[in-house]
Amino acid sequence: MIIWMIIGMAVVTAVPRFLPAFIVDLVRFPRWVDRWLNAIPYAALGALIFPGILTVKPDAPQVGAAAGLAAVLLAWLGIHIIFVVLGAIATVFLLTM
Repeated sequence: MIIWMIIGMAVVTAVPRFLPAFIVDLVRFPRWVDRWLNAIPYAALGALIFPGILTVKPDAPQVGAAAGLAAVLLAWLGIHIIFVVLGAIATVFLLTM
């Protein structure tokens, strides 16, 4: 009985994950929908990163904001992602010394 419950839970979990992958390939969306769907990962990433920026140092949120701006500037200049992260870390380190 328990094995059937486990199999049932696996199917119920897997179907909503796999079904959209097959449907998206079959359906053609208008251009504006494609642009909107392509922007979702950036919006989700921003929603995950922004609260962390403000809580780097709870009593001084400007430190996190400065590090975020430094990371944006380095990324905009086309610097490799490792150096963008190291630049943000260095900014926090220098501002908290």
